[in-house]
Amino acid sequence: MHHRRATTSWFLGPEFLKRYPTVALDLDTMVVVDGNLVTAGAAFAHIDLALSLVRSISPDLAQHVAKLLIIDERPSQAAFVAYEHLRHEDPIVVEFERFVRARLDEPFNVAFVAQSLGTSRRTLERRVRAALNLTPLGFVQRLRIERARHLSATTDLTSAEIALRVGYANAETLRSLLRRERRRS
Repeated sequence: MHHRRATTSWFLGPEFLKRYPTVALDLDTMVVVDGNLVTAGAAFAHIDLALSLVRSISPDLAQHVAKLLIIDERPSQAAFVAYEHLRHEDPIVVEFERFVRARLDEPFNVAFVAQSLGTSRRTLERRVRAALNLTPLGFVQRLRIERARHLSATTDLTSAEIALRVGYANAETLRSLLRRERRRS
């Protein structure tokens, strides 16, 4: 599996990377096909995997089976990841996450955060990538999306108010990020 692409259930990502450090792990995608290797993630990955295999033979048949089974197209796990449940043992990444979560409404500057944590930017970027398979900015954006969705579902705040609470100067920036995330999902 060296230097191949794969996926797994998002909560298994850190352990997977420990066991297979040379694999390009894509936790956003439900099914990853890399040559003769097909992997799937999520709780019902077997269904996604089966439909993917059928789709490789007949896209029309796969669509028909999905309709019969009432299965929606779910190409991404990104919308379902609960980042606070990702388990990793890297103390710098744990502190990074705590630092960022406490300041989601503030502008993000990776160099400032690294300095605040007593490490270098390069070390922070490398360790976040190794633990979460994301850049620091990518992780911050995911946390902001997670918080924005929570606020939208649980409060009467306007889009502009939510945007400010998750670190964006205007609602359009947040809407753009949410649209991009939905396209990935």
